[in-house]
Amino acid sequence: MSTFFPDPINKLPLADVPFDGSNIRLLQGEEQQLMFMEFSKDVDLAEHSHAAQWGIVLEGRIDLEIKGVRKSYKKGDRYFIPEGIKHSGKIFAGYTDITFFDEKSRYKKLSQGQ
Repeated sequence: MSTFFPDPINKLPLADVPFDGSNIRLLQGEEQQLMFMEFSKDVDLAEHSHAAQWGIVLEGRIDLEIKGVRKSYKKGDRYFIPEGIKHSGKIFAGYTDITFFDEKSRYKKLSQGQ
């Protein structure tokens, strides 16, 4: 998978995520996580909820349904999902973003050898 991000970000550990065709780097803070995400395949996101999430779209498109309102986000758009709010959506191949999770353990580092 080609990468959008520069070497310092690509040196971050991969995140252990259930998305086929993704390249997701994890910057782990004491109480939050920052993810640098790239997708080479479409991904359907089933309805779920978690701590607050904020993202900025760098390339491509994501469709999100938040509080029953469906909206498409593209390059330069930002989205915010408040804590505990159910949401779902679709990530399209070619999508790249930076996502902040107000949760320290949303995702874990991918174990070596996987």
